[in-house]
Amino acid sequence: MKIGRGILPLLLGVALAPLAGSALATDGYFSHGYGMKAKGEGGAAITSVDDAFGGANNPATMIFAGSRLDLGLDWFSPHRSAARTGSIGGAFDFSADSDSNNFYIPELGYNNLLSPDTSLGISIYGNGGMNTNYPGGVASCGQPGHPANGLCGQGGLGVDLTQLLFAPTFSMKTLPQQSFGIAPLFAYQRFRATGLQAFDNAPGFPPFTSSPGSVTNNGYAHSTGFGVRVGYFARIDALSLGAMYTSKMRMGKFDQYKGLFAEQGRFDIPEHYAVGAGFDPAQGLNLRLDFERIVYSGVPSVHNPSSNPAPLGANNGPGFGWQDVNVVKLGVQWALNPAVTLRAGYNHCNNPIQAQDVTFNILAPGVVKNHYTLGATFALGTGSELTLAYMHAQRNSTSGPSIFNSPSLAGPGNGGTETISMYEDSLGIAWGLRF
Repeated sequence: MKIGRGILPLLLGVALAPLAGSALATDGYFSHGYGMKAKGEGGAAITSVDDAFGGANNPATMIFAGSRLDLGLDWFSPHRSAARTGSIGGAFDFSADSDSNNFYIPELGYNNLLSPDTSLGISIYGNGGMNTNYPGGVASCGQPGHPANGLCGQGGLGVDLTQLLFAPTFSMKTLPQQSFGIAPLFAYQRFRATGLQAFDNAPGFPPFTSSPGSVTNNGYAHSTGFGVRVGYFARIDALSLGAMYTSKMRMGKFDQYKGLFAEQGRFDIPEHYAVGAGFDPAQGLNLRLDFERIVYSGVPSVHNPSSNPAPLGANNGPGFGWQDVNVVKLGVQWALNPAVTLRAGYNHCNNPIQAQDVTFNILAPGVVKNHYTLGATFALGTGSELTLAYMHAQRNSTSGPSIFNSPSLAGPGNGGTETISMYEDSLGIAWGLRF
């Protein structure tokens, strides 16, 4: 079966459908898993050959996945909150929840065997996570009668980041039970910020930015970029081993927000890599363990400390202060019978946000660490199947001194302490077809 007139419109439709409002914030701002089967196993997929999402997980597995099509849709519900307490006379205190709690994230995987030893496919998936929408009018910011949002700007406060990635994937067996894969990566992203007027060299505030007028409320900015992912996979009796490396994706600049992000609006997608092992201790039972590292330190706009002594938008301007994270993913799959397969998993990620960077991360409180997952696949006959996956990320909070303790604002000890919190749930469904 070749990608023909019936498949290409489907690829495009799924890729562009609910692009607006994508929101993921599990392993930093990466998803806890790609493909509904992986999502049911804590995201463990470096040695998975069960679907056509190898382009997102490990390109080398696609040759063993066979010819198939996978279409999925995930309901994702993050609950974010932020508060500031203890400021002088309560002048900067506030408490607010983000209003955006329901998002629908599509995914698509397609793979076609070109020969018994080679395959060509594509995985389409999304990242995101900096989608917040806090109400205005929650803080006086030292001006009674003129309520502002939690960061002393006007109107609603928040940011919206969406990343859509295309991974055309070539996989080839190098030995009967070993394979190599490569996936050139193409990415589209868009970003919007609102309510950050206080950081746009506003009257009464210090000069924060190097590019006034390019900080907030400029609508959506768009950029594109590219990178590459390579992978290795091997089976040794009941043991499977795999490895994946993804280069940093160099993205174009968000010109409308060159006064907000370091390097005049650049927002690259970080390098990351993973190794994994799978083990089949009994017929129908599979255990998987993955270790992944996401190198946020390679992206200045994400990693630079918020206290960097430079203007916003400068080459070494302040960022969100995110640290590199290690992610451990543990999954179990049990074929209950030929028609039903059950899954469960656990995913643990370091919190990338430190106490001294909490203020900026009111916009992007990606602090969850522990994720618990369940999943199941039901055979429908004629090569098709239905997969369900559920995830709960336990509430986690981080507190730290507010930026308003700065001598140029309220002054040391007068700005108070801020706390950001988040928990998440997701429920997804996918249809798969082997051909």
